[in-house]
Amino acid sequence: MNATTRIVAATLILALAPSLAASSPTTLQQRIEAERAKADQIQARLHTKRGELHSVTLRYQDLQSQLQETNSAISSVNSRIGDLAAQEAATQRKIDWNTIQLDAAKNSLKLHDDLLKKRLIDIYENGDLSYASVLLSAQSFNDFVERWEDLRLLIAANERAVRARKAAEARVAAVEADLERTNLELSGEEEDQQRARNQLGDLASERQNLVALAAQQRRHVATQVAQMEDLSAAEEAQLERLILERQRELEAQRRARGIAGGGVVNPGPVGTFTWPVTGTITSPFGWRSNPFGGAPDFHPGLDIAAPTGTTVTAAAGGTVIMAQWYGGYGNYISIDHGDGYSTGYGHLSAIYVANGQTVQRGQAIGAVGSTGNSTGPHLHFEVRINGKAVDPAPRLH
Repeated sequence: MNATTRIVAATLILALAPSLAASSPTTLQQRIEAERAKADQIQARLHTKRGELHSVTLRYQDLQSQLQETNSAISSVNSRIGDLAAQEAATQRKIDWNTIQLDAAKNSLKLHDDLLKKRLIDIYENGDLSYASVLLSAQSFNDFVERWEDLRLLIAANERAVRARKAAEARVAAVEADLERTNLELSGEEEDQQRARNQLGDLASERQNLVALAAQQRRHVATQVAQMEDLSAAEEAQLERLILERQRELEAQRRARGIAGGGVVNPGPVGTFTWPVTGTITSPFGWRSNPFGGAPDFHPGLDIAAPTGTTVTAAAGGTVIMAQWYGGYGNYISIDHGDGYSTGYGHLSAIYVANGQTVQRGQAIGAVGSTGNSTGPHLHFEVRINGKAVDPAPRLH
């Protein structure tokens, strides 16, 4: 049950006192009705404003979630950029090493080329006398054959060395080209990741601004809700004073007529009550999280969950002082038990009694429902002493 209507319904006794003096009670009733109308208006506005606060809060939470997702994506991109930078550095080290090998191969090949060129020049200028002189200086045919074989092997070795150097140069050049291609690919991917990070950064900035605006809007609406709650509390206090004054007038009338206790039939022990319905307590008496959003509110009774249509009985004997639709309570019944005690039954789907009717303890008075400001089928049950809500739990037996 909402806190802003917790005082009004349980103690309104407007249906009573047909024999009171006409002027004063009627004036007091009019004042009570006026205060009750103001409380209803404030309650309706407060309910709307709480709904707005709930929507703004959901929007704020959604934007925060989106911002967290964007920041998470930025972290992933930064991690990927770091990995690419490490791969690029490792590839560059390989390129540097292969460049050293390539330079060494080129130097060795150049040395062989220079020697070959020098040899060709010598042959051109002096004739190829060295190999021939070696062969002609042989002392025998066997010596000639051995020298011929040695020269052939030397020439073949020189040719293999030249080919090996050229092959080594080609391999190193191929590796270097492959590494350079890989490095270019890594650089390209890093640039893509950098662009993605910049785009995500812009998105994060935009969403951060939206979160800030949503937070500002939420604070503004929350302030409005708090102000309306303060106003509602003030109206309730004024209404409670008027109702208490009205109760004193009725009590004085009863005593004057010699019917103290309000003519209650079998009320039972004063201040003790039976359970009006069997079910689970889903919301106890006291401060709680507001089920409709916004700041915590004070719950002036017990919420007892039960299926729609379950019979609700009077918690004690007394006189019905209210049986009608009443704002956030929905269909509502209030019973006066005398000695300042009253009970209230809210969110009913049906009402079986009427104003001024005398009821006994355990008598069926209505049925469980979900009318008014309700989140599901249940009975809102209140116990009040001189208009002030008290915890029903220790008084139920």
